[in-house]
Amino acid sequence: MSKKTAIGFGMSQVFYRSPKTSYPVAVRGDGVYLYDEKGKAYLDASGGAAVSCLGHQHPYVIDAIKSQLDQLSFAHTAFFTNAPQEALAERLSARFPEKNSRVYFLSGGSEANETAIKLARQFWVAGGKPDKYLIISREQSYHGNTLGALSLSGNPQRRKVYQPMLFDWPRIEPCYAYRHQFSTETEQDYGERAANYLQQEIDRVGAENVAAFIAEPVVGATLGVVPAAKGYFERIREICNKNNILLILDEVMCGAGRTGHYFAFEADNIVPDIVTLAKGLGGGYQPIGAVICRDHIHNQIVDGSGSFAHGHTYIGHATACAAGLAVMDVIEAEHLLQKVKTSGEVIRTDLAAAFGEHPFIGDIRGRGLFIGIELVQDKADKTPHANGGKVATSIKQRAMSEGLICYPGSGGADGINGCHILLAPPFIYTSSHIDELVTKLKRVLHVTHF
Repeated sequence: MSKKTAIGFGMSQVFYRSPKTSYPVAVRGDGVYLYDEKGKAYLDASGGAAVSCLGHQHPYVIDAIKSQLDQLSFAHTAFFTNAPQEALAERLSARFPEKNSRVYFLSGGSEANETAIKLARQFWVAGGKPDKYLIISREQSYHGNTLGALSLSGNPQRRKVYQPMLFDWPRIEPCYAYRHQFSTETEQDYGERAANYLQQEIDRVGAENVAAFIAEPVVGATLGVVPAAKGYFERIREICNKNNILLILDEVMCGAGRTGHYFAFEADNIVPDIVTLAKGLGGGYQPIGAVICRDHIHNQIVDGSGSFAHGHTYIGHATACAAGLAVMDVIEAEHLLQKVKTSGEVIRTDLAAAFGEHPFIGDIRGRGLFIGIELVQDKADKTPHANGGKVATSIKQRAMSEGLICYPGSGGADGINGCHILLAPPFIYTSSHIDELVTKLKRVLHVTHF
């Protein structure tokens, strides 16, 4: 077969995610760069979708995977456990703020969030409260592409084609200060007001019917990296406790060190009942996700029914867990959580200097190496782009031509309108990589209109 430098519609037997798009062929990764068949280098500024936290081809992780394959690649967990699964569960449990938390491994984020809501449901059934089944989520959220996880998600674009097949879960307004905070409010006042929408929704549907509330501590793809306002999650935790419902935090995109804490919720001074991880957990070296729950949730299910009525073929996959262990090793050995914090501050400062006066950039925000840039038609009144999808596509194409991988998205303002750029660079960025990122973004965004 002859080599092809760009493959697209009509040229391949692959069913692509965007079949009419032509894709360059990635042939090599090296640190923070990916290379295509022509030898063109692309600076990875988004880790794909906040996945490649250690960059590409990290030798320690590659060696760990090879070593595991030499011993054991896979043994079905209906018959065996395995050493990497046991070790990674112990490490994650030790990271969780409460002792004796339990870890359930999956192959990715959608599976993890699907598992979390089933876990919440079975917890209440095992506790003698079978009427508690509703999961409250937020508008403009995204929790995955299985039908259950998509039912939770509040993003109209992702839901549209599947709408007749989805359960219409109750949802509340997101905590989105740039668009929803009143000029007369302090950040704390806004955070508490936004959190109180949960109490209003619980009152409407009945606390006796609610199993859990799920939210992203820092909203990723759908809003473009929106951290919660001060006090928001502390009030959310109070409301969940008061109404006897579980708090599930989706850290598929923002967790595993991305914000400078291993768990993003650490910055919000709370402890969830259940948290989900994926993406950065395996760093792209193997597909892996995880659900971590507090000890009493595990024990109530075991005492009430004996087992968790759920499962997938590749849960606890030995090679995937070995990769996850190696990624954690590198993060700890190289002190990357602190580096994430300092590098993130530098990038946001440099972006503010480069784009603070840009007429079409409304907001630059984020935590750690999780950064969002919101584009607007009018900076003064925050008018969102009416055709944000077209703008996002244009930005992605322009960035790729400049040798830059970023993650543009659309619809953040209201589900239809708006455009943003999500940045999630590898934790190993140096100052020269930061300079290259900002320089290339300047070339991408130099135009006077979008």
